[in-house]
Amino acid sequence: MENNNKQPQFRRIQSIFSGSIGNLVEWFDWYAYAAFSLYFAPIFFPKGDATAQLLNAAAVFAIGFLMRPLGGWLFGWYADRFGRKDALTVSILMMCFGSLLIAIAPSYAQIGIFAPVILVFARMLQGLSVGGEYGASATYLSEMAGKTNRGFYSSFQYVTLIMGQLLALAVLILIQNSALTTAEISNWGWRIPFFIGAGLALVALYLRRQMEESAPQLLEGLEHKNAAKKLWQLLREHPLQSLQVVGLTLGGTIAFYTYTTYMQKFMVNSAGWSKESATTLSAISLTIFMLLQPIFGALSDKIGRKPLLIGFGVLGMVFTYPIMNALSGMSDFWPALGLVIAALVIVSGYTSINAVVKAELYPRHVRALGVAFPYAVTVALFGGTAEYVALWLKQAGVEKLFFAYVSAMIGISLLVYLFTKDTRDFSAFEE
Repeated sequence: MENNNKQPQFRRIQSIFSGSIGNLVEWFDWYAYAAFSLYFAPIFFPKGDATAQLLNAAAVFAIGFLMRPLGGWLFGWYADRFGRKDALTVSILMMCFGSLLIAIAPSYAQIGIFAPVILVFARMLQGLSVGGEYGASATYLSEMAGKTNRGFYSSFQYVTLIMGQLLALAVLILIQNSALTTAEISNWGWRIPFFIGAGLALVALYLRRQMEESAPQLLEGLEHKNAAKKLWQLLREHPLQSLQVVGLTLGGTIAFYTYTTYMQKFMVNSAGWSKESATTLSAISLTIFMLLQPIFGALSDKIGRKPLLIGFGVLGMVFTYPIMNALSGMSDFWPALGLVIAALVIVSGYTSINAVVKAELYPRHVRALGVAFPYAVTVALFGGTAEYVALWLKQAGVEKLFFAYVSAMIGISLLVYLFTKDTRDFSAFEE
C-alpha cells in the first residue's frame, strides 16, 4: 500500500518537472529576442538612431504579444477538449519552428523589406505558441499539484519562465565574453541562441510526451464545442471571473515586463550603462527573482493568495516611480542592483501566484481557456506594449510619464485584489 502511494507522488513530480522544463524552453525562445535585440535591431531596421531601431524591434516584440490572445483562445479550447498534454506538445513544436525561422532569417541588406516581414511572421508564430503555453501550463501544474501545495508547485511556472529568461541572458553573456567581437555578434553571433532554442525544443517535446494527463476525465458528459462556441460559453457563463483575470493581470504584467525584459535596455538607453553591465545586472537580479517564486508560492499556501496580491499592489503603486526615477540617473552598479531586487521582491507577490489564482477561479471544463484568453488579451495590450510605451515616451522627452503609468496600472489592479475573494479558500477546483 505504501509503494502504491509513493508511485503516484513520484509520477506527479515527474510530470510537473517535464511540464516545467518545456515551459523553460518556451520562454528561453521568447526572451532570446528581447535579450539580443540590442544587437540585431540594426540588421532588420538599419535606418534611424539607436532608440528608433530599438523602437522598431520593440514593435515587433509587441506584435508577438498581439498574437497571444489568439493562441490563448485556440490552445485553451484545445486543452479543454483534447487535454492539457496534447496542447503543450503542439505549442512547443510551434515555438521550435519560430525560433529556427529567426535563426536563418536574411538581413535587410540581403533581401530588403522582406527581412523584417520574416521576423514579424516568426514572432507571430512564437506569440501563438506562448499564448497557448501559459494557459495550458498554468492549468496543468495547478491540477497536478493537489490542494495543499498548489501555490508552491504552481509557482514553478514562473521559476522556469524566469529561468528561460536567465538562460537567454547567460547565452548573451557567454557570447559577449567569447572571442567574438561586438561587430561579429551584431552581424551573425546573435543567431546562436535561436538555433539553441530550436534544438532545446526538441528535447522538451520528448519530455512532454512522457507526461501524464492532468484531467483524464475532462470530456466525460461534456458537449464537444468548437473554439468559437467554447469562447462564447466562457464569456456567457463566467463573465465575472474573466474580468477578474483582466484586473488581476493588468498591473502585474506591466510591472513584470518593466523590471525584466525592459530593464536591460533601460539601463543602457536611459542610465547610460554599457550593454555588458546592464546584462550582468539583469542576470543577478533575475536569479534572485527566480528563487523567490517558490518561497512566495509556499507562503500563499499558508496565509492565502490575497495578502500577497495586496502587498504587491500597495508597495508597487507607492515605490515604482521613486525606484525607476532613481535608476534612470544611477551609475553605481551595486545600489542599482539593490533597487532592482527590491522591485522584484515586490513583483513576486504577483508573479508567484498569478497562475494558480486564475486557475482556481474556473471549473475544470473551461479552466485552460478561462486562464489563457483574458490573460493573453491583457498581456498583449499592456505587458507586451510596456517596452514600446517606455521607449516612445523617452523619445518624446517625457520618460517619467512611464513611471507614473506603471504605478497607476498597479493601483487599478490593487482595487481588484481588494474586492476578490481569496481563491485558496474559495476555489472552483473539483477535488
